[in-house]
Amino acid sequence: MNKWRTIALSLILSTAAISVTGTLAEAQGAPMGRDYYEPRGEIVWEVPTEDKVVALTFDDGPDPKQTPVILDLLEQYQAKATFFVIGNRAVQNPDLLKEMNRKGHEIGNHTYSHMYFNARNSAQLFDKEVTRAEESIYNATGKHSVLFRPPGGFYNKNIVTSSHNKGYQVILWSWHQDTRDWAKPGVNRIVNKVLGNLRSGDIILMHDHVEGSSQTTLALKTILPEIQKRGFRCVTVSELMKHQKRAQPVKDLHDKGRKTGL
Repeated sequence: MNKWRTIALSLILSTAAISVTGTLAEAQGAPMGRDYYEPRGEIVWEVPTEDKVVALTFDDGPDPKQTPVILDLLEQYQAKATFFVIGNRAVQNPDLLKEMNRKGHEIGNHTYSHMYFNARNSAQLFDKEVTRAEESIYNATGKHSVLFRPPGGFYNKNIVTSSHNKGYQVILWSWHQDTRDWAKPGVNRIVNKVLGNLRSGDIILMHDHVEGSSQTTLALKTILPEIQKRGFRCVTVSELMKHQKRAQPVKDLHDKGRKTGL
């Protein structure tokens, strides 16, 4: 009997330890999964829609060499895109942000210095990175961004809550549309990744700043005409969200007041 009491007590203590650990992890900002955030509309990976629309997104720019080529290709194929810019690069290349805006593309916040956030980062550091990036976007375009993409796609409860409090919708990307173009896997692999998995509502991840030579622009020369040939339209992320077949839980952030002091 003592043996079974000992086993039972061990199980109770183990369960309690797991419960406490889980509570502490959540309190410390440990990331919860997609199944938690997506139904609430707090993070968008892709948009459920039957319309033939997709969103091309470009991270880490603007780049004085690569971004202009991408902008020209987008214009050639009547495609719109969303650029998640790095603030310090935006400061160096404000004219490129102005051109993005003038051509009807969308600009999102990707922090000022591409800082990776984790549970140890302070709320003040997050606020500083996002606010400085927002200032660079506003100074170049006269417009506030409403979309935020955390570097590396890292998120936790604190990041999501802080982003929403500042008036941003957190945007990631379709898991099957991570081209990994930054790693230069080969033009054909980038092309096949996008076209081989293409479906309505996709958010496609690419980069308009890649160290050294970029394979992205070469891949786009095949991707863009083929997307068009298949009857899809490339739209901004905000436009894509309007095609959602069920109501978006999060309030339209274009109408939400910003708390950056700008």
